[in-house]
Amino acid sequence: MKKSMYSLMLAEDVIRAIDRIAEEKDTNRSNLINQILAEYVSLTTPEKHVQNIFDIIENFIGKQNGYLLYSQPNDMTMSIKSSLQYHYRPTIRYEVEMYRTPSQTIGQLKIIFRTTSAELLVELTRFFKIWMQLENIYIRQFFPKDSIEYGMESGKFLRTFAVPNDSDYTEEQIGNAISHYIATFDEMLKAFLAGKFSSTEEIESRYLQYLNSGVQLI
Repeated sequence: MKKSMYSLMLAEDVIRAIDRIAEEKDTNRSNLINQILAEYVSLTTPEKHVQNIFDIIENFIGKQNGYLLYSQPNDMTMSIKSSLQYHYRPTIRYEVEMYRTPSQTIGQLKIIFRTTSAELLVELTRFFKIWMQLENIYIRQFFPKDSIEYGMESGKFLRTFAVPNDSDYTEEQIGNAISHYIATFDEMLKAFLAGKFSSTEEIESRYLQYLNSGVQLI
């Protein structure tokens, strides 16, 4: 949604009230007025669209044990923290970023980990590579070319989000798809680190259970 600059004549009392509410919502005057006017004329701003998706994710993941969720109003990013079942119980953070003007990709997932354990880094890298291989085999063909991309940096694994070819997801479908994706990834990662998979075939079998459960791809 393109933004332009306009001049408005507003009463000082209105401005004071707007500024007070904007501070409470951790936003600014222009953004708050934009939201108020958008709601009045029944338009959904990108911020409201993303917040609706985050509300769905929070409703799903927030009901499960072991997660700590955080997002700010009008922010395009949500943070989900999870503790790994590994020796000293390090934490991993799933950072969901939705794009203000999505095209082929609608957002990305950043999986952030902080550890000095060489052993853990090796195991995490192994799991990420297996996950990418499974997605390349089973789901990449359903998405527009180059819309699903990966990146591995120091302490971070990235994966873009997209909607499958010829699909038009609702906010609820996007929120549910992201929720199930993160929950399944987290469950499988923890099981992998705990040694519950005896082979890559078992990992593949669990991944196919996820795909065959009726979840929407993202």
